[in-house]
Amino acid sequence: MMENANQTENTGGAVEAKTLSGTDAAWEKTLIEKMLSDSLREQRARRRWGIFFKFVGLAIVLAIFGMARDFDFSGSESAPVEPHAALIKISGVIQSDGKASAETVIKALRKAFAEKSVVGVILRINSPGGSPVQAGQIHDEILRQRKLHPKKPVHVVVEEMCASGGYYIAAAAENIYVDKASIVGSIGVMINGFGFTGLLDKIGVERRLMTSGRNKGFMDPFSQQNAQQKQYAQDLIDEVHQQFIAVVRDGRGSRLKETDDTFSVLIWTGSKAIELGLADGLGTINSVAKDVLKTSMVVDYTEEEKLSDRVLKKLGASMGESAVRYGLQEWLPVIR
Repeated sequence: MMENANQTENTGGAVEAKTLSGTDAAWEKTLIEKMLSDSLREQRARRRWGIFFKFVGLAIVLAIFGMARDFDFSGSESAPVEPHAALIKISGVIQSDGKASAETVIKALRKAFAEKSVVGVILRINSPGGSPVQAGQIHDEILRQRKLHPKKPVHVVVEEMCASGGYYIAAAAENIYVDKASIVGSIGVMINGFGFTGLLDKIGVERRLMTSGRNKGFMDPFSQQNAQQKQYAQDLIDEVHQQFIAVVRDGRGSRLKETDDTFSVLIWTGSKAIELGLADGLGTINSVAKDVLKTSMVVDYTEEEKLSDRVLKKLGASMGESAVRYGLQEWLPVIR
C-alpha cells in the first residue's frame, strides 16, 4: 500500500512538474513574441523617421540650390578686370514668357553697359521673330544704352536666323554681321487664326455669342467675319508695320539700299542682305571681338532664367491660357 501511495505521490509530482513546465514555456513564448513585436515596431519607427529626415534634408538641399541660383553672382567684383567684349545671346521666339523676353535681355544689357571693363557689346541673334512689343522694348533699351555709353558700341552677329522681330532688335545696333548663308529679313507683321463657321454649319452646331459691345467678338473664330472688323485688323497691323519700317530706316540710314521688296516680308541670305544694306559684312563672335572691338576676351552676360522666374512665368502662362479662352490673345500682332 505504501508503495502504491508513493507511486501515486510521485505521479502527482510529475504531473505538477509538467504543468509548471508548460506554463513556463507559454510565458517564455509570449515574452519572446512581445520582444519581437516591440523590436519590429521600433525598426518601423526608425525607418519612418529615417525617411522623414531624408525628405527634410533633400528639401533643405533643394532650397539652398534654389537660393544659390537666384543669387546674383554677377556683381562688379566677379567681373573680369581686363578689357573684354560682353556677349548677350538672343535665341528663339521673342516673347514675354520666354528666354528672349525684354525683361531678361534688358537686364543683361544694363549689366554689360554698367561694367567698366566692357569695351563693347555683341548681340548674338538666332530668332524667327515674335512680339513687336518685346522686340521694341529691347530695341529702345539698346538705343538708350548707346546714348548713355557712346564709347561702348553694340554689334549684332547673326548665326542661323535674324528675321522679323529679331531684325527689329538688330536695327538698333551700329553694325550687323552675318554668315553668307544666314537668313535675314521678313520685315512685316501678321495676325493669324482660323475660322470654323462652315464646319459648325455642317455638323449642326449653332454659335451663341453674347457681348456687351458690338466689337467684343472681334476676330472670334466661331463667328462670321465682319468686313468692318477685318479692315480694322488690317489697319492695325499696317500701323505696326510702318513702325517697323521706320525703325529699320532709322537704324540702317544711308546704308539701306531700299527696293520694292525691302519691306515686303521677303527673306534673304546673309550675302544678299549685305548687298541690300540690311547687313554690314561677314563676321562671327570671335572675329568681331578681335577685329572690331580689338579684344580677345569675350564674356557671356546672357541672363539665365532663374527657378523663381520660371515659376512666375508658369503662372503668367496660365493666365495667358485663360486670356485665350476669352479671345484676348489669339489675334495679337506678331512680327515673324
